[in-house]
Amino acid sequence: MLARSRFMLVLVVGALLAVLSFSLQYLHLIPTNPVAEQRSLGKSRKRVNPVLHTDAPAPDPIRDTHQYCNYPSLTKHGWEGHSPADYRLLSVQVMIRHGDRFPLYSIPKTKKPAIDCVLSDKRKPSHPLLASFISHMALGGRGQWDASLGSLPRLPNHSTCEMGELTQTGVVQHLKNGDHLRQAYIKRHNLLTADWSPRQLWVETTGKSRTLQSGLAFLFGFLPRFDWSRLTVRQQWSTLFCGSSCDCPARNRYLDQEQRRQYRQRTADTELECTYVAMAKTLGVATKILRAANPVDALLCHFCHGLPFPCSSTQTTLNAPDEGACLTLQHFAVIRRQQKDDELERREAGLYRRYAVLAAHPYLNRTAMRLERIARESQTRRGTEEAVFALASGHDVTMAPLLSALGLERAGFPKFAARLVFELWNGPEAKDKERKSDRKRGKWLEDMFIRVLYNGEDLTFDTAFCRDHNRHSAQPLCPLGNFLSFVRKDMFNIVNATSYQQACHQIVL
Repeated sequence: MLARSRFMLVLVVGALLAVLSFSLQYLHLIPTNPVAEQRSLGKSRKRVNPVLHTDAPAPDPIRDTHQYCNYPSLTKHGWEGHSPADYRLLSVQVMIRHGDRFPLYSIPKTKKPAIDCVLSDKRKPSHPLLASFISHMALGGRGQWDASLGSLPRLPNHSTCEMGELTQTGVVQHLKNGDHLRQAYIKRHNLLTADWSPRQLWVETTGKSRTLQSGLAFLFGFLPRFDWSRLTVRQQWSTLFCGSSCDCPARNRYLDQEQRRQYRQRTADTELECTYVAMAKTLGVATKILRAANPVDALLCHFCHGLPFPCSSTQTTLNAPDEGACLTLQHFAVIRRQQKDDELERREAGLYRRYAVLAAHPYLNRTAMRLERIARESQTRRGTEEAVFALASGHDVTMAPLLSALGLERAGFPKFAARLVFELWNGPEAKDKERKSDRKRGKWLEDMFIRVLYNGEDLTFDTAFCRDHNRHSAQPLCPLGNFLSFVRKDMFNIVNATSYQQACHQIVL
């Protein structure tokens, strides 16, 4: 009897252990798949964590498009303003792409997206600063406006958005951007004090209302209720921000070669061509007319705003249109897939990188000169006469060449309200005698460092000028000298030149 009781007890305990093991596997607390592990020849009981080998996820054009939309409802954190202890922030230079906008093109025989561009803090998406931003823009006449900027509206103002107009989403995106950098640079580092002077702040934009309004929204987030009388907004006539250095024949030839490559890539894509034919048939238009209308621009607007894809206005009735009368997510996915394929081929071909180096150099050169002057003047007691905070508001065609020229091509195409940030840092102060001796020997530059951040991610050590720097060395930041050398000479290696003028006026084969 005793033996039988023991046997039953063993069965019950065994059953409980089996159930427990199954439960742990079901909850993924222990691995269910066999994993090869390297074990030592000894009797060590040290636990070895299995390494699961998984393939990289396949490219997903729809997932990538969600990232491109840059929904302001999603909370994002950035690494701006972070540095090792005892480093002092001297200057910040920011380039932004404008926020979400209405399409630049309309798809033939379809209705335009129904989007209201009049701002209202009662409508989503919104922001705690939106109401005060709207009222503050009414005081803009007190500011100093360059060229024709003063005649542009400071707020989107059409109940039915006009082509290319900034939407409320775009305004909120940049209020968030500015507010984030206010926390990083003003709250944490006191980069600009409450009594900031006009010379400490530089703001420039292209002559489009969407870039002006994006810049103002960003600035209001960064400096809420800023003093208009201390602000001057300057206009850049070129989307490349090339100022007086826009004359560059070689740049234009590289761009022409790149555009021809893009055309060949598109026309060789059989799936894309079949998709355009199907879309044109759906809408009742010629394929070449649909292709010329750049339908992806309007489809992106529908996608980012959660609107149904457009249907043919000639086939739409009081009832819901037939399934074949509307463009679909599958059509959109094929176009976006082709765009991602083109990005990969563009990197491999190298033509765009050559164009980008010449397109981005004027802006990078002005940034380099400004940072060098601020670094040099920081060694004196009188302070700097340069803008410690500079904001440039541009377009995708402004930012894409900058990323490529810096060697950040894998960062992808700039999303709405993308931001590129250059931070200038002064290393830990040496003893007074050493500092005076270093200034006499001209070694002040050795204490200056730069960080490059894109959408809040620190990509400094992915840049072409700091990729080889040992980030685990005694100097954990990238030396400013690397950036200066890159902008003034090294970046032209790819076009077999040693200067911007030489690169621009040499013959391109």
